Amino acid sequence: MELKDIKAIIDLMKKNDLSVFEMEKDGFKLKLQKGAGEQTVFAAPAPTQAPTAMTAAPGSGGADGAASGATSATNAAAGESAKGGSLKDIVSPMVGTFFRAGSPESPPFVEIGKAVSDESVVCIIEAMKVMNEIKAETSGVIAEIVAENGKPVQFGQVLFRVR
Repeated sequence: MELKDIKAIIDLMKKNDLSVFEMEKDGFKLKLQKGAGEQTVFAAPAPTQAPTAMTAAPGSGGADGAASGATSATNAAAGESAKGGSLKDIVSPMVGTFFRAGSPESPPFVEIGKAVSDESVVCIIEAMKVMNEIKAETSGVIAEIVAENGKPVQFGQVLFRVR
């Protein structure tokens, strides 16, 4: 990754009022954190195994919208758990803009009630003008669409819940 790419990411963070950015690609991991003192930029080789699941804690988002989205998603999950269903989260692997379809004219990749498998594409996240297809990485049925189409998402933010 070049310095100009890192500067573009920093500009994206400022533009979307994000406090943390993490990215992992081809064995390279980058973490940028606003107000972290000496730990502002961290880049290192990625671990050989990626974590299997990441969740966003209520209020952990830097932007107000992400924080309230995580809180409402957590409340919805608590209500679902009370009914006896266990939900799995599909989380954002990066910071960017969430899109439910490949283009404005296309239908969404998934709807509530649609079955997905590990390899099912569920959405696109645009980061630095690159469209990244996000796969479900779990099997089940879409129970909830948490993220809002066309809005910024943060690393680890819940996008969908699968039953």
